[in-house]
Amino acid sequence: MNIASTTASINFPFQLSSLAFRASHQRATLSLSFAPLSVSKTAMASAALRSSTPVPNELNNDSDFESLLSPDGYISICGFGSLLSGKLSLLPRALSLLLLFLFIDVTVPCFAERSARSTFPDLANFRTAQLKSFRRVFAHVAPVFFERGIAKPETMEISSLSVEPCEGETLVVTVFEIRKSEIPDFIKREVEFRFLAVLPETLDGHAFDFPAVLCARYSDEEFFNIRCKGNKEIYFQQYGRWNIDKIWRDDVLPCRVYLRHCVLAAKNLGETAYNNFLDHTYLADRKTTIREYLATTGSGIMEEQPPESLKHRYGG
Repeated sequence: MNIASTTASINFPFQLSSLAFRASHQRATLSLSFAPLSVSKTAMASAALRSSTPVPNELNNDSDFESLLSPDGYISICGFGSLLSGKLSLLPRALSLLLLFLFIDVTVPCFAERSARSTFPDLANFRTAQLKSFRRVFAHVAPVFFERGIAKPETMEISSLSVEPCEGETLVVTVFEIRKSEIPDFIKREVEFRFLAVLPETLDGHAFDFPAVLCARYSDEEFFNIRCKGNKEIYFQQYGRWNIDKIWRDDVLPCRVYLRHCVLAAKNLGETAYNNFLDHTYLADRKTTIREYLATTGSGIMEEQPPESLKHRYGG
């Protein structure tokens, strides 16, 4: 697949072609300066965070993430795309732990959370929420789509979802908790995003007790200079080997398999989440909603099936 002939180039800080030979002999990995976390915050500190810290607030180091830990060592995560997907939601964590202590099976066959649980097998308290002043945008090029053979560079259908601040918008999202020990894997999975602390609300407008982590739009310059530490080999290993020279862009369309998956996931959450996804998720032009796209240029996407090997992963 010749991606170079179909992907627009930009004035990035380096040329990708000169890296191919070295990258084939040296595997570089992204490195973040997040030290192992320890649960040292108390409920009082968490309450102080809720009352005194404005959100959204960027999370830049381990202490920032640690400040969001609940007294029992969990951190809340916001899902807005594939992490809307749910099949087995759990009872609230405190009740789950009590029933687990009593040797009672606490799994409730309700909504399947395939994507979330495939990444975070021990997640708890999977639920629906709303997040104000953000919108979803398909403007993030995801290398995993190239790895799995579902990117279509010839039509620029290569993008995943991100969110960005936008006054007047409200998103229906999912929120769930993961253990502090799972935070490094979460950071690794979402390394090209900006991590924000946000305060979701219930669908009827009551603020959550604890902030949640949201993966928001980053920038190519920050990603290269901060996350890749200015290292060309690191960037090449993650993106350049797919001839991706720009991650955040405005000239891409949604990956078809991924878009279908997200729409089905939202539909499984209920009518409110489904309509919110269709009407508050935009193409990279920030004008065309997904509802409009599926009714015009993107018609037929919902009738297409994922490759057999990915039907479970991208089945909504």
